[in-house]
Amino acid sequence: MEHDIMLETELEREFPYGELLRTCITTALTAEQVELPCEVNVLITDDDGIHQINLEQRQVDAPTDVLSFPMFNLMPGEPPMEEGLLDPATGRLPLGDMAISYERAVAQAEEFGHSVQRELGYLAVHSVLHLLGYDHIDEGAQKARMRQREEAIMNQVGMPRA
Repeated sequence: MEHDIMLETELEREFPYGELLRTCITTALTAEQVELPCEVNVLITDDDGIHQINLEQRQVDAPTDVLSFPMFNLMPGEPPMEEGLLDPATGRLPLGDMAISYERAVAQAEEFGHSVQRELGYLAVHSVLHLLGYDHIDEGAQKARMRQREEAIMNQVGMPRA
């Protein structure tokens, strides 16, 4: 499946993890049995940038690690199937947008004792699952289901939890 993953960076330095993010996003879409070609927009920013997005879009006055903005209200585990959802101009499903704070990813990788690559991959997978309708609002079944899917996909990518 040929997905269009558009990566934009606001960082002042080179971002060497674009292919990693594309691989993680594509693997997540395949694992979730998304058979329509998708378009996903990814913004790599810093804590100030994601703080501003969080404030403008969610009225939360704080930085975070990743934000997800789904285009559709999907149900977890039920991939979009309707070809009528495809953008006529691109022939792709505009799944949504994600913003990742590289600064926060680096800090969390150190905090959790794993690589920056694993943290960035995890945040991308986490965001794709949000775009596909998963959530972790509660501390119960929804969160457990999402965590299980995240870890299964990260294992497929070859970056299991250490």
